[in-house]
This record gives sequence, structure tokens and C-alpha cells, in this order.
Amino acid sequence: MLLALGSTALLADSHGGADPRAGQVEQAINDAEAAREKAGSVDGEWRDTAKMIESARKALAAGEYDKAMKLAREAHQQGVLGYEQAMSQQELRIPSYLKY
Repeated sequence: MLLALGSTALLADSHGGADPRAGQVEQAINDAEAAREKAGSVDGEWRDTAKMIESARKALAAGEYDKAMKLAREAHQQGVLGYEQAMSQQELRIPSYLKY
């Protein structure tokens, strides 16, 4: 979380102004993190979601905005799908012929 908060200071260009894309990417990363946490709250977090978010943060810090945005969007989608998957399987009934 500190990386996300401190990254804004690293995003200033040589004229001292922040790149407008940086704010959009940072918001996308925050949205992905929120989706990951929501999926995790119902044990639906997918394996690579946190890794993608970390990679997006590193790309953002390096000024690779397109790469960071792509990773953040994909991580967000994984968080949403992980939550939906976990919720849809909460009442999953295993047929008797599959039980031991």
C-alpha cells in the first residue's frame, strides 16, 4: 500500500508536473486491488492476481503506463471473476455417484 501512495511522487516529469495517465493507471491498480480483496474475502482469489498487481505497480513506477494499465485491467478482471466463481460454487452439490 505504501508503494501505491508513494508512487505519485515518482511520476512527476522533468517539468514537475504529473503525467495524467499516471493517475488513471494508479486508479486502475487500486480498483484491481479492491477486486482482489473482495474475491479473497470469499476464498475466490486466483493464483496470479496479486502478482499481476505487483507487476503493474512496478511498470507504473518505471513509467510504462500502457503495460501497467493492461496488467491492472487483467488483474481487476481476475478479481471480479474469482469472486463470481466463488459465489456461484458456494452451494455446489456434488452428485451422490461422485462421493466416496
